[in-house]
Amino acid sequence: MLRISIRPATRDDVATIAGFIRALAVYEKLEHEVRFDEAELGANLFGPDPKAEVLIGEIGGVALGFALFFSIFSTFEGKPGIWLEDLFVQDQARGQGLGKALLLHLAGLAHGRGCARLEWSVLDWNAPSIAFYRSLGAKSLDGWMTMRLEGGALDRTGRD
Repeated sequence: MLRISIRPATRDDVATIAGFIRALAVYEKLEHEVRFDEAELGANLFGPDPKAEVLIGEIGGVALGFALFFSIFSTFEGKPGIWLEDLFVQDQARGQGLGKALLLHLAGLAHGRGCARLEWSVLDWNAPSIAFYRSLGAKSLDGWMTMRLEGGALDRTGRD
């Protein structure tokens, strides 16, 4: 069995991260929503004011998954948290423990940073992922709905 390793991404990983994002979009049937510029992605992840962090998951030294996350804050807890924006493992590596290793590593970071929670969204049709998350003790938050302002609506609202 090949060794699983998790490491922080570096600027040299931008093309790999971009590839993972595109593959995730295909898996989620959302490739029509991918609009990022790779150079801008790199600047936002590894520039002077990083907006998010990325972990790269490897099996046998080959990058086969990633987790992209950023800090949030819970007013009710009075503590920080981590929002997991994306967790993705390539098809050929699924079932080998890489997704679990990425999530456990991220939970360890949250614990080490004194976070009150680790949160993320999952598409309601993604039964394999939902089952995986529940197997780790995650629960869905009944009564909450994700809301989003983007594009023209964000532009109009942001100018008001």
